[in-house]
Amino acid sequence: MLKTLLISMLIFMKAGAIYDFKVDAVDGGKINFADYKGKKILIVNTASMCGNTPQYAELEKLYKKYEGKLVIIGFPANNFGSQEPGTNKEIQEFCTKKYAVTFPMAAKISVKGSDIHPIYKWLLEESKAKHFQPEEVTWNFQKYLLDEKGNLVAVFAPKTQPFAPEVIAAIEKKY
Repeated sequence: MLKTLLISMLIFMKAGAIYDFKVDAVDGGKINFADYKGKKILIVNTASMCGNTPQYAELEKLYKKYEGKLVIIGFPANNFGSQEPGTNKEIQEFCTKKYAVTFPMAAKISVKGSDIHPIYKWLLEESKAKHFQPEEVTWNFQKYLLDEKGNLVAVFAPKTQPFAPEVIAAIEKKY
């Protein structure tokens, strides 16, 4: 038990910056956040059967518009209303066929609860430390924006559209 606790503490301590994270990709590969140093990163928890699902199309347009300056990473999660019941393969097929998504998609994770993924635990701790609202993940398509140095600079509610003025202003702002 003590050994497990120490290992968990070391893993958490090691993940002190976004660039320390490597996550499984929906296609079976890996997403290494260190590869995105110098770019803004927009992290979005996604779902295929949600009223917000059409945001995939706008996220893809945003990704193309700011190509080279912004990376969007989708994190499919089934935490809200069982709106992401699919397997990683089904999620990938859905995103590709229905919305032509080309931005990186992580493997399905949990964004809240006892099985919360470490990257979301980190995002929530950063969000609370900076007093961003909402402090918890409230629904599918909540967005977390990190600047070019990996600092969390904004959190956007799930209904906030990818091209909302506040999102664009935050992406274009020099931090």
